[in-house]
Amino acid sequence: MVGGGQLARMTHEAGIPLGIRFKLLSDTPQDSAAQVVGDVVIGDYRDLDTLRAFAHGCDVITFDHEHVPTEHLRALEADGIPVRPGPEALVHAQDKGVMRAKLDAIGVPCPRHRIVSDPADVERFAAELGGGQAPDGFPVILKTVRGGYDGKGVWVVRSSKEAAEPFRAGVPVLAEEKVDFVRELAANIVRSPHGQAVAYPVVESIQVDGVCDTVIAPAPGLDEELAGQAQQLALRIAQELGVVGHLAVELFETADGRILVNELAMRPHNSGHWTQDGAITSQFANHVRAVLDLPLGDPRPRARWTVMANVLGGDYPDMYYAYLHCMARDPQLKIHMYGKDVKPGRKVGHVNTYGDDLADVRERAAHAAGYLRGTITE
Repeated sequence: MVGGGQLARMTHEAGIPLGIRFKLLSDTPQDSAAQVVGDVVIGDYRDLDTLRAFAHGCDVITFDHEHVPTEHLRALEADGIPVRPGPEALVHAQDKGVMRAKLDAIGVPCPRHRIVSDPADVERFAAELGGGQAPDGFPVILKTVRGGYDGKGVWVVRSSKEAAEPFRAGVPVLAEEKVDFVRELAANIVRSPHGQAVAYPVVESIQVDGVCDTVIAPAPGLDEELAGQAQQLALRIAQELGVVGHLAVELFETADGRILVNELAMRPHNSGHWTQDGAITSQFANHVRAVLDLPLGDPRPRARWTVMANVLGGDYPDMYYAYLHCMARDPQLKIHMYGKDVKPGRKVGHVNTYGDDLADVRERAAHAAGYLRGTITE
């Protein structure tokens, strides 16, 4: 697995019961997964020679991020190394411009968008939108086509004067309409090389400052037909793009009852962390099965409701005493910490709660995440 973050850590954990021998390419020995994987190579994934040496002897290569250069992955494939997802699929998660063009071509509903060249072009795009939240079409969303995540590389601009910053990165910029959405949803599916696929329940994803805060599975009050449409849409995208492994399709549910595709991620995803404790087969276990072309596991939920809440770094550098409180208060609570240094605002773990009463499940998750962060002290 290329990338040493928490996704690699949890994917490795899912492979242990199957006896999977895991090799990791990590930036540093302190990375989340490097702390627990036995076979760790420290190196730069952007260097082709490093990638080739790492891949030697591997049965398959997969990822915990989308940042490996596409041409490097093509080189590995040319060397006879199976890469899953492959570069022709992964490029749609690496480059938002490529993604939008492909989704348009296959008829997937998306926010209105186009690549823009400078602030004046942003103003022209806003004028093309017209009739939006303001007569001039502003505000609009600007995104660098590569490299953004967790709110980074994304700007809400209200005039052409505010539009200069995204162009300083020196990469193409995608402009999108600011969608009037009710909430954000995510449809998570897993697909194997021979085309078997499974779909998890559609979830509601609650963002705070551009970072995922809480995920509710399944999305409360979501129309059954719309939920089915979202799952079918994700399955069709995976098939059309040739995705192998886990695919997260982030969606907007609009005020007029539609769903629009916001982003794609081709790896285990924050919106699927609830599956560790809330599904018969987790996203991590199914990702392992998929990249090894094993039969996929049952994605159905174990409980009526599961809530995942991210633990962000806060005032507690030592979690032990916070564990005492949280575990005593809620013996059913599931805590997943990533072995990261605690820094304000950094994702250092998550908690999962489940049960039949949604209000109770949400309160338990919020309390535990807040206590572990230090924003709740009793």
